[in-house]
Amino acid sequence: MITGRWPHEHGIVGNDPSRLPGMTGRDDPAYLARCAAMIDRIDRYPTLPRLLAPLGYASFQSGKWWEGSAERGGFTAGMTHGDPARGGRHGDHGLTIGRQGMAEVTAFIDSHRELPFFLWYAPFLPHEPHTPPERLLEHYLVEGVPPAEAKYRACVEWFDETCGELLDHLESAGVAERTIVVYVTDNGWIQRTAATEVPEGWRQNFAPRSKQSPNEVGVRTPIMIRWPGRVPARRDESTVVSSVDLVPTLLHAVGGEVPDGMPGVDLLERNGEVEGTALAGREAIFGEHYAHDVVLEDDTARLLTRWTISGRWKLLISHRGDITGHESLHGGRKTAVQLYDLLADPHEERNLAAEQPGEVERLRELLDAWWAPERPAVFE
Repeated sequence: MITGRWPHEHGIVGNDPSRLPGMTGRDDPAYLARCAAMIDRIDRYPTLPRLLAPLGYASFQSGKWWEGSAERGGFTAGMTHGDPARGGRHGDHGLTIGRQGMAEVTAFIDSHRELPFFLWYAPFLPHEPHTPPERLLEHYLVEGVPPAEAKYRACVEWFDETCGELLDHLESAGVAERTIVVYVTDNGWIQRTAATEVPEGWRQNFAPRSKQSPNEVGVRTPIMIRWPGRVPARRDESTVVSSVDLVPTLLHAVGGEVPDGMPGVDLLERNGEVEGTALAGREAIFGEHYAHDVVLEDDTARLLTRWTISGRWKLLISHRGDITGHESLHGGRKTAVQLYDLLADPHEERNLAAEQPGEVERLRELLDAWWAPERPAVFE
């Protein structure tokens, strides 16, 4: 979303570095040094704020941001200091946005009414902790809805409210007609309740096959674009796009230069009409799935799955990624090759790999052609 590049290209393939034996905690000097080394990777590729800067754009970061300070990402201002020694993780002070009001982002908009700006609004909602206001929670505490589910639903509404506040402020500031708004989410979520079936040792508050999963519930989430007078109202549930498309789309829209080799396509060509565009000629989209932590010494050491979707078919190839510390979450992986017909089986319940060897081979060739590093070890 910020580089327009795949994780295996820029090398930021997880959040925290994996702690080595002997490290005592997150304040351990060796761990902090590994954090710093991971954060350095944000400098390898231009970010969207840096690519917009030559056009006169100021940029502001709020909410989730793992890659050091806001300035490390090329933002001209922001809420996150990103210093691991001071608890800089997830986004530190930036995580107050939304949950504790919208003052920082509305002030930024007000100070740039006559200037081009880029705003990164990434609130810690509906992320845990699920602590919605009582005025919202009471609507969902009804018979038949588990309390944990009610809290999650209320947090979704809380997030919706903050988005409404942001859109309303664009209107009141008089900049809505010349502002492109893009909505994208980082993963799907199924709330775990007492009735949820989970594997032995499962410690997560989400259900299996949702967050931290390459399955459809984990990766198939909506992308929405609003540009009054320029993007006609339209809903498309059949054209599959990727968050990697957002950087080239926005750069094209504002007349910026798209770096050579960027893998995404412009989603807004010909006013959103797909026919005759780069989007129409796309053969497949791709994804890569890692364990939460970064090893640093080997970017692909925690690679768990590569996947591709082409037409109705989805292929997942499982790899021998190191899952130390995450055995309960990923320890059940044991099927090397999975093939699903998403039109007939959108919940990926019937693996057709053995019945469709031709499709497996076709999709695997696409996957390997897309993948830049040397082919990693596979469960065979």
